[in-house]
Amino acid sequence: MRTLPEDHGRVQHGPPVPSPGLPVLPELAALFAAAASRTEPEPPGGARALREAAAAHWRRQGLDADPRHVVAAPGAPQLLFALLAAAEGDVLLPRPCPAWWAPQIRLLGSVHDRTRSAYHVPTPAECGGVPDPYALLETVRRVRVEGGDPRLLVLSVPDDPTATVAPPEVVHQVCEAALAEGLQVISDETWRGTVHRATPHQRDRLAHGPAPHPREPVFVGPAEMFPDRVTVLTDLAGAHLPTAWPAAVARLPDTAHGESWRARALDVLAALGAGIAAPVAEAAAYALGDPGPVVARARAAAALHARVQGGVHRAVLAAGALSRPPTAGRHLYVDLDPLRAGLAARGVSDAMELEDHLTDRLATPVPGGHRFGDPLGALRVRIATAPLLGTTPQQRMESLMAQDPLELPHVERMLNDLGAAFAELG
Repeated sequence: MRTLPEDHGRVQHGPPVPSPGLPVLPELAALFAAAASRTEPEPPGGARALREAAAAHWRRQGLDADPRHVVAAPGAPQLLFALLAAAEGDVLLPRPCPAWWAPQIRLLGSVHDRTRSAYHVPTPAECGGVPDPYALLETVRRVRVEGGDPRLLVLSVPDDPTATVAPPEVVHQVCEAALAEGLQVISDETWRGTVHRATPHQRDRLAHGPAPHPREPVFVGPAEMFPDRVTVLTDLAGAHLPTAWPAAVARLPDTAHGESWRARALDVLAALGAGIAAPVAEAAAYALGDPGPVVARARAAAALHARVQGGVHRAVLAAGALSRPPTAGRHLYVDLDPLRAGLAARGVSDAMELEDHLTDRLATPVPGGHRFGDPLGALRVRIATAPLLGTTPQQRMESLMAQDPLELPHVERMLNDLGAAFAELG
C-alpha cells in the first residue's frame, strides 16, 4: 500500500528528524521545571539572555558573533521559514537534503505574489549536504535563462540525510561559486555536535598507520570562511535539548544587509507569534553555555550513535546495498538499487513502496529518498539509529553507558533483525 498524504494541503508532512533517543538530562529537566511558573512570554526573536548565550557559544567555536545579530525561534522550521520569507528570490538546495527544507519554500510560494521555487542541485560523489560546485553554477545559469531568480543557497556540512561531513575544500569551492553568483548562503549546522571523533586507540593507529579506520572528519563551517556572507542556523532540539523542546537560533552577518534581513525575519516571527516557551528558553540558554553535563552527554551520545551507525553500515553492505560511510548524525542513507530485482519480486519498485515495505518490516519509520528530494524511482531510504538503542529508557541508558553497545543483547538483537530484513531482499 502506498503512503499518500491525506488532508495535508500542498505541503506534505515529512518524517521526523532522527532523535538521540535518550532520556532528558536531569539538569535540563530541573531548569525546565523551575521556569514552568514564568508567566511573561519570550519576545519574538528571543530574549537578550538567550541571544547572548548563543553568541558566546559561537565565539567559543571560533565564529565571531554578537547578540544583536542573533535571532531565535521555536524550532528550526519556523526560523528557516522566517529567514526565507524575509528574503527574496528562488532557493537552491542540495539533492538530497533534509525533508523539511523544501516544504518551507513551497509554503512561501503559496502565499507570495509570485511562486518561490526550490531547485535541487546534485551533490559531489564523496559527500552530501552541499551541491557540487560545477553543478551549482550550471543550475544558476539555467534557472536564470528560464526566467527564475536564484538568490539563496541552503546547505548543511554535517548532513541529514546522508550522515556525511563535506570536506573543507569542497565547502570553500561551493561557497566561492555561490557568492560569485550573488547568492546568500544559509548554513544549517544542526548536526555539528554529532561529527564523529576518533577514539584514543583509533588516533594512535592513525598516527602510526596503516589505519583500519577512516580519518576523523574535519568540520569547517561556511561562516568561518565567509563570515560576512553566510547565515548560520542551528536547531537546538536533539543536540542541546530534548527533541520535544523546540528551539533554534541563527547568526546573521554583521553587515547592513544582515541587519535588515534580521529585522524582516523578526517581523515574520512576530506576525506568527513564534516565541519560544519560557521554560524551553531557560534550558536553551543554559545548554548553550556548554556546561559539563550537556557537553558530556552530547559527546557520549555522538560516540554511541557512531558505534551503532558502524554496525548498521556493515549490515547493509553485507546485504549488497550501498551507503557512504557515516561520519556524523544519528542515521544512514542507504541505496538499495543493487537489490532492485529482489525488491521487484516483492512488489517494490520505487522509494515510496520501499518506505512502506521497510517501515512495516522493521516496525519503525524508514523514510524513502523521495522525502529528501531524490527521484521517486531511486531506491533509497534513511535509517535512524535511535530505535536500535532499546525500547525502554533503561535500555537506552544502558546503551549510552556501555563500553561497546553492540555487545548488549538488545542492541545485537535489533541489529541482527535489521541485517536479516536487508539480506532477505537480495
